[in-house]
Amino acid sequence: MSRYHVDRLILRPDDIDPARSPLAGHLDAETYILGAFNPGLTRLPNGNLLAMVRIAEALRDPIRDGKVHAIRWEADDLPAGKVAPRGGGRYRLDAWPLDLVDTADPRKFLLRGGGWRIMALTSLSWLLPVELSPDALEVVAMHYDRAIAPQGSFQCYGVEDARISRVSGKWLMTTCSVSPERHSTTLYTSDNGLDWSFADIVLDHQNKDMLIFEGLIDGHYWAQTRPLGDLYFAYPPGSEWRAGPSINLATSPDARHWKPYPAPGLRPHAATIATARMGGGTPPILTDAGWLTLWHGVEPKEIVGIYRTYWSLLDRRDPSRVLHTEHAPLLEADAELTRPIEHQLYVRDVVFTTGIADGDEQASAPGHYIVASGEADLACRITHIPKAHFRDVSASSP
Repeated sequence: MSRYHVDRLILRPDDIDPARSPLAGHLDAETYILGAFNPGLTRLPNGNLLAMVRIAEALRDPIRDGKVHAIRWEADDLPAGKVAPRGGGRYRLDAWPLDLVDTADPRKFLLRGGGWRIMALTSLSWLLPVELSPDALEVVAMHYDRAIAPQGSFQCYGVEDARISRVSGKWLMTTCSVSPERHSTTLYTSDNGLDWSFADIVLDHQNKDMLIFEGLIDGHYWAQTRPLGDLYFAYPPGSEWRAGPSINLATSPDARHWKPYPAPGLRPHAATIATARMGGGTPPILTDAGWLTLWHGVEPKEIVGIYRTYWSLLDRRDPSRVLHTEHAPLLEADAELTRPIEHQLYVRDVVFTTGIADGDEQASAPGHYIVASGEADLACRITHIPKAHFRDVSASSP
């Protein structure tokens, strides 16, 4: 049972029409919607909200004839490093002999025998703009004609996990683009929050969960980043910090060219149990007390782990100064929410928060934030969280 008055699923896989997918008609194989989740969130000029939803479209039968198959996009005669027109290119299937792979995870498979981990996906993700009511509790329209799908070789395995910020009257959206070339962060821009144009690759290999602050600091753009790796150096014995993945900071004059900030950002803290991995959740928004940022921490369990949402407050002039972190989770996975779609679950214990909007802008009962999350890598969850929660806890911190 949720501790919040409003906490519900507003979009599920069965709400998506595969016949209107960018993949429709391309493959000689049946696909289905594995998940509609991890929605970026922003307020549109008409007062409605936009959720940019990650749609994972998977092969119904990825294993057949002794092989496992992956979906891949490719362009016809596209020069290296260029992007195709929207809707250009084609989707195809690649087949791998079963004796070369590990298929323990239903979403992907690992290739055996290499000197490092190499995977391929049995699904491909694209982004669907879903217009919501001002309180985010009703679907107003699904804009299939504005879907964002692969356009370049650097995203041939899909486009994932949008995060949307509005800065100086323009909408900026970061996404994760997946390919054998690189696991990169790509930027899209919009003048209205609904029609998006590809801008460029802005961060290179395996830098995930890039979140652009919703506002400039001394005329510069700021962002949270999260480089991946498999080697970390130890803190001294007895340190309050744990070695491992952390949320770093970067600055930019134009939101295109980013320089790492020298001081650390959010680091795994010994008092927070779920920091075996951590990464950014919602783009930081400015409050009277500082920049409010929601992030995820992971506790190891089985294949995926337990994902929870936490929050921190950062100094408004220097976001490397962490004013407060609440070590108790703000959101956890809720089995009651997914009980009606229990038959579609393929992972559990996962809430992945990806969007936040001020609920006061169009609310008859002000005083809350609208928080958007992916639940169980399956559905979109909307939670109304009172602003007083953040004020009360941060005011009591040293």
